[in-house]
Amino acid sequence: MAELNINERQAGDVTVLDMSGKITIGEGSVALRTAVRRLLEEGKKRILLNLAGVSYIDSSGIGELVSSYTAINKEGGQLKLLNLTQKLQDLLTITKLLTVFDVYESEPEALNSFK
Repeated sequence: MAELNINERQAGDVTVLDMSGKITIGEGSVALRTAVRRLLEEGKKRILLNLAGVSYIDSSGIGELVSSYTAINKEGGQLKLLNLTQKLQDLLTITKLLTVFDVYESEPEALNSFK
């Protein structure tokens, strides 16, 4: 079983990636990178990462979030985060990345922010 499971769905012109598992060095961060790069190739530039099911993220996973954010921004798109666990929120606060990402508690609020 893969460390990270990603389910993709569309909400209007926003692609939501519901993730569960771990985003760690190896399979987890590669799965995230692959999913985001594929969406960009398909011209889908509004991406919402639902992290409610992510139990753990390491420095490689954080690096992949930043890398994905940068790649999407370069293409003129937007990457936003939804449903951070307390651990992940603390981690993003410590690394000052909470100021980089748009983070939302509710999906409707997050989807509206893309307008």
